[in-house]
Amino acid sequence: MIPYLNDDTPFPPVEQALRSPDGLLAAGGSLAPQRLLEAYRHGIFPWFGEGDPILWWSPDPRTVLFPGELKVSRSLRKTLRRKVFEIRADTAFERVMRACAAPRKGQAGTWVGEDMVAAYLRLHRMGVAHSVETWNGSELVGGLYGVGIGRMFYGESMFSRKNDASKVALAHLAAQLQRWNYGMIDCQMHTPHLASLGARQMPRAEFILRLKDLVQLPDSACRWQFDCEPIA
Repeated sequence: MIPYLNDDTPFPPVEQALRSPDGLLAAGGSLAPQRLLEAYRHGIFPWFGEGDPILWWSPDPRTVLFPGELKVSRSLRKTLRRKVFEIRADTAFERVMRACAAPRKGQAGTWVGEDMVAAYLRLHRMGVAHSVETWNGSELVGGLYGVGIGRMFYGESMFSRKNDASKVALAHLAAQLQRWNYGMIDCQMHTPHLASLGARQMPRAEFILRLKDLVQLPDSACRWQFDCEPIA
């Protein structure tokens, strides 16, 4: 059994998370800004379906991407060199979230429900949650969003409506975070797609140790402006 949290109940130690399903730690509580920030600082994130109670997770191992280790394929390199898309940051956060929430092929629903959209919009207004957007003229064709604390970025979701659109956003994000001395991009759980981009699995204990240092580093809660491009 997992504990059911009230709004002010401390999160249990991540070592108490279940093995099956991997990382399920607790249920309940709220998505208030300070609650979310507390969760992220301790290596915990929310993930639940529309209409379900809030579920909190901390899987072991954890999938991470070091900004300097992004794998850029030959085809993606060509796309970057051609500058097919324009990259912007923090100009269409809600649109990115809602695009990520759209049902995917082979999926019946989404975990990015209205409660999640409202919660992360609050973080965005605080300058903590950010979007990286891929534009083709006036059309938003891809992007991603996540949370930045200290020198740690927690990737939440991405979407793509044209070939390589989300990968181009990720390439620009990784280059910019490397320039800003961010230590890790949290990818949460393993997928073959993330692995193909250079993400790797890390024991949760090691992830938490690295995380404790990174979230203590100074950051600036503000709208992001990119001044760095990936090497193509």
